[in-house]
Amino acid sequence: MQKKINLDISEVQPREQRLGTIIAWDGDIEELHRQSNFAGRAAGCGSGKGCRLCELQGPFSQGSVCSEQMVECQAGNVRDAVLIQHAPIGCGAGQVPYNSIYRNGLAMRGHKVENIRIINTNLGEDDVVFGAADKLRSAIDSAWTRYEPKAIFIATSCATGIIGEDVESIAREKQEEIGVPIIPMACEGFRSKHWSTGFDATQHGILRQLVRKNPKKQEDLVNVINLWGSDVFTPMLANLNLRVNYVIDLASVEDLAKMSEAAATVGFCYTLSSYLAAALEQHFGVPEVKAPMPYGFAGTDAWLRELARVTHREELAEKYIENEHKRVLPRIAELKEKLKGIKGYVATGSAYSHGLIQVLRELDVEVNGSLVFHHDPVYDSGDEKEDSLGHLLKNYGNVENFHVSNRQQYQLYAFLQKVHPDFMLIRHNGLAPLASRLGIPAAPLGDEHIAIGYQGIINLGETILDILARKKFHNSIKAHVKLPYTDWWIKQKDPYILARQNKI
Repeated sequence: MQKKINLDISEVQPREQRLGTIIAWDGDIEELHRQSNFAGRAAGCGSGKGCRLCELQGPFSQGSVCSEQMVECQAGNVRDAVLIQHAPIGCGAGQVPYNSIYRNGLAMRGHKVENIRIINTNLGEDDVVFGAADKLRSAIDSAWTRYEPKAIFIATSCATGIIGEDVESIAREKQEEIGVPIIPMACEGFRSKHWSTGFDATQHGILRQLVRKNPKKQEDLVNVINLWGSDVFTPMLANLNLRVNYVIDLASVEDLAKMSEAAATVGFCYTLSSYLAAALEQHFGVPEVKAPMPYGFAGTDAWLRELARVTHREELAEKYIENEHKRVLPRIAELKEKLKGIKGYVATGSAYSHGLIQVLRELDVEVNGSLVFHHDPVYDSGDEKEDSLGHLLKNYGNVENFHVSNRQQYQLYAFLQKVHPDFMLIRHNGLAPLASRLGIPAAPLGDEHIAIGYQGIINLGETILDILARKKFHNSIKAHVKLPYTDWWIKQKDPYILARQNKI
């Protein structure tokens, strides 16, 4: 059984220590699942054979994001709170795209559209030498004066970690003075090799300081852990007479506080929801719905039935499942006919990729390659029903070219040459331009809920048809641009040659 999450300590344990997360691996799903040993790792491994998951070690990183940026896109998206980045100004570069995403998300959910509330302390050389405690105090005062928020989050940075800034003491001092929760989050970029630890850092702070300790339970309320996507869960769960509490992005401080009052917690991606859902169950008695993610028929059926079991709504769920199957099957049959012979590729976060591949195979789209930005061998609950990679393998079969690579564009070229897809699904748009240079149209999935549930199968199929209609445009790009790589690299067949052959 997995260790209980410790909320008594102020800093979250990095994913590579807690879950065994890796950011570089090469093979197929069958072998990765075997090496991951989900059940053995959940039981604590001990001397169990195959518990250690080996990782390829590359000589450099061409580009990625860090844990602090994930705090920026989580805590920075709480509507009536403020996030302070105690960092050099360069760490605030993400405020520009995150502001756009935040405003779009508010519009999609029917909230008042406004700018993101993030303040950067703009650390300089003197601050790194002499400390910047007064700058942080001043930033907290400014946040309170300008916005009067219900809570103030503080994100640490590599700079504050290096100088050993005592952020916790300052947060306690100012919290007593101002009277609202001030939540420090340890998320220095060098703390973890993968950015998903930033999700956990935000969730850890919220669990410690915002979630109600003595909740009054609401039997029809369900926490939905999500990012900024469109509101697909409200109409879906309304069929089970359930209400949705969206967290963390676009939530209010009150929404976060009442998470302990919910009847259950669900998520659209275990990469995002693993830590928060497990901690809500362990510390606040809110059951985590342990089931495959709601992608494709097999996953959505199982997800709805488990949610219904936990909330005692089995008859409503069966009626909804039956009606939805009847509704979507004719359109899915039409999409299958139009997508016959089409080959797709998925390049997203780990668990989300598993879900998207399931939906593509429901549409009979061939998928023999995928890039995931990291891989968690196990999730925090340790329950095998959440083994998303195992669910994909069991219900939809193997993926022969399955690569773990932390958004390394130079490797993506070789990945795509192995499979030659007709299109690509991608979450983080920095890789999409390379696909266009190769004549491959890509769908940047800005609305991460597009493929959720039964309607999601149709949504994704129609999206694919839309981007395939622009194939000629991408072929024109291919004909007129030059790749930014040497002839030597373009000729390489092994995307991980730099990791396997250190002499190079």
